[in-house]
Parts: sequence; C-alpha cells; structure tokens
Amino acid sequence: MTTLFQRVSSRWGRFHTHLNEALTGIRVVKAFAQEDLENQKFTHHNTQLRAAGIAADNYWSTVFGAMSFGTSLGSVINWSVGGYFVYKGQLSLGDFWRIHAYLGLIYGPMQWFAQVNNWFSRAMAGAEKIFEVMDAKPENYNRTGEQPVVTGHVQFKNVRFGYDKSNPVIKNLDFEAKPGDFIGLVGKSGAGKSTTINLICRFYEPDAGQLLIDGLDYREMDLQHWRRNIGIVLQEPFLFNGTVADNIAYGKPDAKFEEIVEAAKAANAHSFILGKSDGYDTIVGERGGKLSGGERQRISIARAILHDPKILILDEATASVDVETEKQIQQAMKRLIEGRTTFAIAHRLATLRNATRLIVLDKGEIVESGTHAELMEKDGEFAKLVRTQSEINEIIGVTG
Repeated sequence: MTTLFQRVSSRWGRFHTHLNEALTGIRVVKAFAQEDLENQKFTHHNTQLRAAGIAADNYWSTVFGAMSFGTSLGSVINWSVGGYFVYKGQLSLGDFWRIHAYLGLIYGPMQWFAQVNNWFSRAMAGAEKIFEVMDAKPENYNRTGEQPVVTGHVQFKNVRFGYDKSNPVIKNLDFEAKPGDFIGLVGKSGAGKSTTINLICRFYEPDAGQLLIDGLDYREMDLQHWRRNIGIVLQEPFLFNGTVADNIAYGKPDAKFEEIVEAAKAANAHSFILGKSDGYDTIVGERGGKLSGGERQRISIARAILHDPKILILDEATASVDVETEKQIQQAMKRLIEGRTTFAIAHRLATLRNATRLIVLDKGEIVESGTHAELMEKDGEFAKLVRTQSEINEIIGVTG
C-alpha cells in the first residue's frame, strides 16, 4: 500500500515540476512554437499520475471491500444462525442481541484501523520528501566559532572536494591569494571554477585539505561572520521585489540613505535610478524584472560596494550586457575591487588582463598559473583558450 502511494507522490512531483518549467519558460515555448509538444508532455505526466492514482485506489478499494464483505458476512451468519436458534428456543432474544452487539464492537474497530492504515500510507508517502529535508544536515549557525578580523588572505592547501565523494571535482588545489590580490579563475566548462567559488563561500566544505583565512581554517570560524566578509556579483544578479534602495542596502540594512546614494554613484547606477519616476523608491519587480540586465547588474555592484567585503567574488559579471553598459560596469568594478581580495570567473579572457594572477583549471586541477603576459609567453593551455576565443570572435564578426 505504501509503495503505491509513494508512486502517486512521485508522479505528483514530476507533474508539478513539468508544469512549473512550462509556465516559467512560456516565452521560450512560444518562441519555438512548441505548445503542442508541451501539451503532449503535460498529457503524458497527467496520464501517468492518473494511472498511479487509479492503481492505488483500486488496491485500497479491494482490500477495504474484502474486509467490509467479511464483516457483513459475519452479521449475515449471526442473523441466519442466531435467528434459527432463537426460533428453535435454543437461544434467547437477549443473548442474540448481545452477540450481535459484540460483533459490532469487534468489526467497528477493525474497519476503523483499515481506514487508519489508508490514511497512514498516504501520509507517509507525502511525508517522505519532508523527512528528507528535515534529515538534511543543517549549516552550523551556532555562534561558537572564532570571529577574527579578516584581512583577505586566502590559502588553499591540498583541497579535495566532490559532490559525490567517490568522484572528486577539485583535486589537490593549492594556491594562495594575498590581501588585495586579483585572482582570475580560468578553464573550460566543468573545470571546477564555480566549485572553487562555492568552497570559498563555504556553501560546501573540503573533503580533504584546508582552506585557510589569515592562517585560520575557516571551518573554525563563525559561519555568519565569515560570510559577512564576502561580497558576490553574479552573471544573473538576483534582486528582491522591493525598492531600489532596499536592494542596495540588503547587505547592510541599517545603512543611511546617503551611504546608499554613494554606493550607487560608485556603481554608475545613480543616474539611471534618478531617471526612474520614483527614484530610489522605485519597485524593481520580482527578480528585478522591471529593470534591464545592465541596471540589475549595477544595482548588484552597488549592493556589494555598500556591503564593503574584504573578499569579493565576480562570476561572469559582464557576460550578458551590451558594450556601452559593459564599459560602465567595468568602471564600477574597478572601484569595487580596490583594496579587496578578488576572485573572478570570466569567459571573456581579455577582462582578466589586469589580474594579479590567473589560475588555469582543468578537471579540478591547476595546470597553469601566472600573469596574463607570462601565460601567453608560455604558450600553454591558457594561450590555447585565448586563441580559440579570438577565432570564435572572428567568426562572429564575419557572420555578423
């Protein structure tokens, strides 16, 4: 019974997942005229859900029906046999009703327990996902760790990590970033760049080795204290459905309005904000949907500037904007990285020319390390990536 209801729960999950994807990506569906395909997928998942539901209900109806038939048969036998004995004078009418009452006391709880079993099976099937969340190991937010002053000295010492421990994504990562260094992480897709960033943010912790912050293993530090010293600017910045000012001040809720304005000016965002009808009180919409990509990015940079972190992470921060907007963002970034230890991921390798050091990753290992000029002179993996990108840009230029 539980297995059948687990199957129904699983089919419900798939049904809602597909429905959410189809509605979220409705513009893509319409752009490629794939409404019929999505309708077929919907029908398929709906049919599977219906079949699983019917199978579970049929099984339950059979079991409950058989039990109900058994209890009803007992009553029929009691009336037939008992009635015959009463007729013959071998059983008094009082004894007959007493036996009938006893049968009711027995069969009633049996039917109730059968119904409880049905409820329990359905509940356990639904609760399985909830238990998975409840059993997940929570992050350690207990304020028992150290809270040292962070200067931005980051050191990876033979770090190994894998989302599946039997298949490491990062292998023996060993490098150092001194306060104020600008470290560029370079490599093909799947090389381990984003995983390295996730380790720095302590979204995951190393399976082996150490990640030292100013000489202290960051697992010994208070988690919230550590993250307050990190600022992140992503390729797709996430803005909350509130005002521009609220989003800029997200990392520092007690910031004064003057501080918010100064951060916006440093991020080249002040002008376009004043151009909005409500200025800093403009509602940005869900996920910042009422702003352009470049505007969202500059709000994200202003948020990082106001947060004033010691360690800054840039993840493809200028990958999805036009040339003019990229110029403004680059100017804002230059102000942002001053005096901060910065880790940057960029597929436009030219944006990393000013990096203190470039670390080239391949399959989770460092294959090259040095400045832009040193790596180009070395003519190794990095130089190969630069040439490949140049060729792609030439092809795009010709076809454009």
